[in-house]
Formats: sequence, C-alpha cells, structure tokens
Amino acid sequence: MATKRLPRPRDPLALAKLIGDLATGQLEDAPEDTEPNAAASEMGRKGAAARARKLTAQKRSEIARFAAEARWKKS
Repeated sequence: MATKRLPRPRDPLALAKLIGDLATGQLEDAPEDTEPNAAASEMGRKGAAARARKLTAQKRSEIARFAAEARWKKS
C-alpha cells in the first residue's frame, strides 16, 4: 500500500527548510516499507495470461478483426 509523503508548503522559505530538514535526516518523508501486497501483485501478473489461455481461436480472431477495423478505419 502506498504511503503519503509530507505535504509540500507553497511558501519558498518553508519549502527550503523542509528540504533541508529532509536532507539532514531531521525529518522522514515517507516510510521505506512500500512493498506491494503479494496477493495483489500475483493477481496482476496472471490476469492477461489467464484470459489469453481461456479464449478460443475463433474469439481471438474476432477480437483481432475488430482491432484491425478500428485501426484502419478512415475518418
């Protein structure tokens, strides 16, 4: 899950102080443990492959024909 970083102030002097504090380690911007959820990343990896295995040759041909018509359609 993504974590939020500190809000950046609009005032240039306050922004400079924040950047200095971050550079010297006085403040931490965002935690480093931003590793994605293992279950969510596993689902994302197999989505397109599972769909491709499930399609029949006729359905793949139909999808390709539709894509070709859209690509070569004259406007």
